[in-house]
Amino acid sequence: MAPNNRNMRPPKGAKIPGQKIDFVAVKRLLGYMKNYKLTLGIVAVCIILSSLTNVASSIFLQILIDDYILPTLGRPNPVIQGLSKLILTMCGIFAVGIISGYLYNRLMAVTSQKVLKEIRDEMFEKMQKLPIRYFDTNTHGDIMSHYTNDADTLRQMLSQSLPQVFSSVITIVSILTTMLVTSWLLTVVVIVFVILMLMVTGKVAGNSGKYFIRQQNSLGDLNGYIEEMINGQKVIKVFCHEEKAKEEFDRKNEELCENARKANAFANSLMPLMHNMGYLLYVILAIFGGVIAVTTGGVTLGAIASFLNLSRGFMQPISQVSQQMNMVIMALAGAKRIFDLMDEQPETDNGYVGLVSAKIDGDKITECNEHTGKWAWKHPHGDGTITYTPMKGEVVFDGVDFGYVQGKTVLHDIHLTAHPGQKIAFVGATGAGKTTITNLINRFYDIDDGKIRYDGININKIHKSDLRHSLGIVLQDVNLFTGTIMENIRYGKLDATDEEVIAASKLANADDFIRMLPDGYNTMISGDGGQISQGQKQLISIARAAVADPPVMILDEATSSIDTRTESIVQAGMDSLMKGRTVFVIAHRLSTVQNSDVIVVLEHGKIIEQGTHNQLIAQKGKYYQLHTGAFELD
Repeated sequence: MAPNNRNMRPPKGAKIPGQKIDFVAVKRLLGYMKNYKLTLGIVAVCIILSSLTNVASSIFLQILIDDYILPTLGRPNPVIQGLSKLILTMCGIFAVGIISGYLYNRLMAVTSQKVLKEIRDEMFEKMQKLPIRYFDTNTHGDIMSHYTNDADTLRQMLSQSLPQVFSSVITIVSILTTMLVTSWLLTVVVIVFVILMLMVTGKVAGNSGKYFIRQQNSLGDLNGYIEEMINGQKVIKVFCHEEKAKEEFDRKNEELCENARKANAFANSLMPLMHNMGYLLYVILAIFGGVIAVTTGGVTLGAIASFLNLSRGFMQPISQVSQQMNMVIMALAGAKRIFDLMDEQPETDNGYVGLVSAKIDGDKITECNEHTGKWAWKHPHGDGTITYTPMKGEVVFDGVDFGYVQGKTVLHDIHLTAHPGQKIAFVGATGAGKTTITNLINRFYDIDDGKIRYDGININKIHKSDLRHSLGIVLQDVNLFTGTIMENIRYGKLDATDEEVIAASKLANADDFIRMLPDGYNTMISGDGGQISQGQKQLISIARAAVADPPVMILDEATSSIDTRTESIVQAGMDSLMKGRTVFVIAHRLSTVQNSDVIVVLEHGKIIEQGTHNQLIAQKGKYYQLHTGAFELD
């Protein structure tokens, strides 16, 4: 069987690459945003208008104090002409700011969801093209976290963090310009203080970003473990493994908690730190501005009040940038994980021989569009000619070597011929290579050496989709999908009519029990078919294979997990399915393979015996030992 190794996580305290902004990920994200240039342009304008509103309030404060409040102090009949007009003007400006803020937040929320939809679509499409080897070496929970946790951090960044960062930058630039115009001396004080503040907070922000990345990795690992525990609940309970499972969960949960605690401790301390340093700057500016006003008269009281307000407005966006950058770093860490999945090497397919529906009249083969029930291999040649070979179901292994890991061969020099209509059975101890051989027939894995020919054609020359279309597979572990029984059987042939589905069910001995269900073929299945028995699941699986009407069948221990009575029903269904087809059978129960045309005995990845039941019994070798009980299968 293929290895099932969990992704290696960095050890606690290890340095994790990507703690800074990943500009490669940024560039790829921008590529998804290019289709929304107009929307983003409107968002940018709205952000600028919203940011300038904050500056306008400080300017209004200076005008109010210097032009309306101070001139009227001590006067018995103060004149405040124009004040109402100024107030109405400011109300209009604030209204524009409010509307702009609402617009850009709403537009970014919609845009971010559209971008995420594209990313999820592309990610799922790429996942369908990945080889089985990828799923052998990555936990399902970790893969799922790309669609949930990593995608959610991207959503937060696109809809909240990036607009806030842009808004903060615009606010900083506009406020800095206004402060320089108001008082360059006080502006110098602010800049010096901000530099000192950034030196202090930079260390905090750096640690926060590092632990946010670790948090994402720990979360993916924990999700993978939870998914395993959910799938293995029966095993856990049978072997009383609950406490051990809890201990392992506690360890992984503690690791996530520790990383999340440190990440959020640093991140959450930033805002109070920035606020308090802002208050300190406020006091310094009030004292320094008062000294300048009294000694030189270089600034007015209104200018000082305006400057104090501007300084508060200046500090707030700086603190927002510091805080949001942590969210950006975490989101880019998630984006990198997503893009790593997208950049995985897809399953290669250099085949050029296709499978076509055909009309066969003697030696004459004609390709046609309608379904005739007969198939042919369409083989284009370099000189432009095309030849057609009838699909018969002959499979030949010629000196095949294979290993899941380079340098570790698990199948050695396999020579085997399955003639059309023959039943080939594989027997041997667990790990002997039985399932591996069948995985090579459908090219879940590619061989290291030798050749596998299908109807005389090297399977490497056949399109994988056409090759697999010609094969039917019934596995020990049946995968059913949420939907009706009719839809689950139709999974074997998506364009099958209801009549074809019912005919396949009758062939598989599944029709009787299906009709006894409350809604018959329209009975809904969910949770991988937990509401029906294992034997019934197996019959549905056989019907699914039957509706595809393939010339070659692979039955991988299809009856090993059901009782003897149910086995007889399932076996009858499989016998009907096997008639006239080339069949590869893997079974631990030797009674199910005695009628096979060829029985192949495997040991440590090598064929040590092959022949009919009677031939192998006469040889009194390993098969004889297995059959007589002198040696038992693992």
